[in-house]
Amino acid sequence: MRTPSSLNQYLADLYRIVLGLLIAIHGASSLFGWFGGAVGTGKTISPTSWPGGYAAVIQLVCGLLVLIGLATRPAAVLLSGSMAFAYFDIHQKHALLPIQNGGELAALFSWGFLMVAIIGPGTWSLDKVLGRSRGKSSGRAAVSEA
Repeated sequence: MRTPSSLNQYLADLYRIVLGLLIAIHGASSLFGWFGGAVGTGKTISPTSWPGGYAAVIQLVCGLLVLIGLATRPAAVLLSGSMAFAYFDIHQKHALLPIQNGGELAALFSWGFLMVAIIGPGTWSLDKVLGRSRGKSSGRAAVSEA
């Protein structure tokens, strides 16, 4: 039987997977017009337009990396920073609080990806399979024989 503490890592994995999927879908909708297009307009954003296109590429690529758990920490840090930039550049000039300026999603995504970057890739990740997860050393200590 699993204890609540042993389930924490699996719940963190599910959180990482869902967060990665949600942001990847957001990026795909902006770039390809899927799922209602950019901000529900049905239109697309050029990947070379600043800042929306760059943000959409970061969302799609890094979102997929977080989803599968590959290069999880750097991808999550980039996503967290991207969402913080979106909040301060787009939303905060309208009002101080997210509830007033429409920046709830940007703020939640920013803090969510910061949490993923701190917690790491987890058990269900390619980083784990490749031996790059937290607590795994990249080098092996030499074992001396007496």
